Amino acid sequence: MNFTLACDIMMDLEGSIRPAMYLAKALAKNGHNVSIISPIMSNNVRQHLGSLGITPLDLKVTLYGKSFGLSLLWFETWGREAFLRLNSRRINRDQLVTINFSHTLVVPSLFWYLQGPTSTALKDMEDELTGVYRSVYRILRPAIDYSDEKLIKDIRKESTFTVANSKFCASLYHKWGIEADDIIYPPIDCNLFQPKASKPSGDYVLTYFGKETKFSTVKAIADRGVKIKAFGSKVPFIPRDTSTHPNIDFLGRISPDELVDSYSNALFTLFTFTHEPFGYVPVESMACGTPTLTYDMQGPSESVIDGYTGWLMKNDDDLINKALCLWEEGYEQCIRSSCVKEASKYDRYIYVKKWLDLLHAT
Repeated sequence: MNFTLACDIMMDLEGSIRPAMYLAKALAKNGHNVSIISPIMSNNVRQHLGSLGITPLDLKVTLYGKSFGLSLLWFETWGREAFLRLNSRRINRDQLVTINFSHTLVVPSLFWYLQGPTSTALKDMEDELTGVYRSVYRILRPAIDYSDEKLIKDIRKESTFTVANSKFCASLYHKWGIEADDIIYPPIDCNLFQPKASKPSGDYVLTYFGKETKFSTVKAIADRGVKIKAFGSKVPFIPRDTSTHPNIDFLGRISPDELVDSYSNALFTLFTFTHEPFGYVPVESMACGTPTLTYDMQGPSESVIDGYTGWLMKNDDDLINKALCLWEEGYEQCIRSSCVKEASKYDRYIYVKKWLDLLHAT
């Protein structure tokens, strides 16, 4: 059979690209003809897809924000489609996409995989945006909100069914009258993400720095003496007084093996966010045997079980106080085995099976 998947920009194979890639690999391995459409792909991605027997369909859109990081590059791609439909104009309208994993392509599809509206994410992130980014967003917000709603409704009209990546994510589309037909949580590779240390050092707390991070809370915890290591590559969004804090060691972008090692040896993973439809960080951390401290809301509240695989806090003050308590007093080590057990429910093979069952049923 022939399967065509549509994705957002593919400069690497992580984040919102991961769900499409794991399914594409499985389909290709099972002998199906698989293609992936994207507004733009890096050379490495095109070569990697080819090596897997997957046909890359690079639309080669012209982008100008390549030097400003992936987040702004993605936003430029979204803007091209939201305001002018410039990305989808390059697609043959007679070609039916099996699953549209993208929010930057209006294309006929059997399924649309909902991963979160751009306008909602920006609203939640507003208070943590720095200087010029916040000012520009406030000026453009009315146009962004209007265009995103129209874009979302247009993609929905082109899709037969919708699948959301979490219950919370599904609720975000409800306000526009879009109901998810199913929920399939994004996958992790439990062969990669697994405990690497029999006796974790536990001499630091690990966190993630990205556009969704609530940096003010991370800094408040570091101010109270907690030693923090942070990974991430979206440097333009990180306030300088946070990235250069004496109690924060910013690692930048690290390799998968380094990430697994960092998870495995952390006392716990701190996940402060402004907006998170699902959240890979808590699940990856749990798979490595390390509990997560985060908020009792949005996507992470569906994967973290309070007191069993981590701790869910109602607000910033509670989270800051809990972080200090865990840093000073620790926790029962049996929680680490509970983390591994619970994270196995998000393994890529379970994710792929759910999609294959759904495709077979339709």
